[in-house]
Amino acid sequence: MHTGIVKEIQVALAVLSIPEKAEFFPRFFKTGKGEYGEGDLFLGVKVPDQRTVAKEYYSKISLKELSEVLSSAYHEHRLTALFMLISKFEKAKDIVVKDEIVEFYLKHLQYVNNWDLVDSSCYKILGRYAYENEKEILLRDLSKADEMWYKRIAVVGTMHYIKKGSFDLTKEFVTRNLKHSHDLMHKANGWLLREMGNKNEQELIGYLNEFYKEMPRTCLRYAIEKLDEDLRQDYLKGRI
Repeated sequence: MHTGIVKEIQVALAVLSIPEKAEFFPRFFKTGKGEYGEGDLFLGVKVPDQRTVAKEYYSKISLKELSEVLSSAYHEHRLTALFMLISKFEKAKDIVVKDEIVEFYLKHLQYVNNWDLVDSSCYKILGRYAYENEKEILLRDLSKADEMWYKRIAVVGTMHYIKKGSFDLTKEFVTRNLKHSHDLMHKANGWLLREMGNKNEQELIGYLNEFYKEMPRTCLRYAIEKLDEDLRQDYLKGRI
């Protein structure tokens, strides 16, 4: 039985549903049999509209109620729940409250099960918390897990470290899962390397010079996207 505020949020999102989006999203997020998003359900609500709903309700909803929203079969319910959780975390002043939110996030990782859910939330909650409290173990354990989404949470979670000029954890996680079998990990690894390069190009070049010949092509292309074109071609053609 859904509580009142959970039902309110569900209704608010249902009203914002766009039939064309509901038809398109399952293809975009690969929900077919054997695909990474198999079985996911969509209402057809745009992300800005989800953010609007989250902004309205995040301060009113308890973590217990938020658990109901986050455990929904509908993708937009889960993403909206994560937006609310991020806002709760960012507004929290008390470390005890932040501890509770991070514990909640970790206990609900099974619902953070598509690339947008991961990428929207992990570095803003878990990455920031790990950095500020020197708890890299939280990310490192996920990097070593079997579940692909957990590995992606770990490496994307280091985005907060990159923003602070700290690169070792990113390089550690990328190297650990450099040859992962899934393209979504290749993209995540390349993306985080590119972000590292945006912050410090020499750090990226140093890493590439050691590992670029081992990298899956997708990872390499993402990593070198912002480099000088001549240098990009040198890496793509193996001339370094």
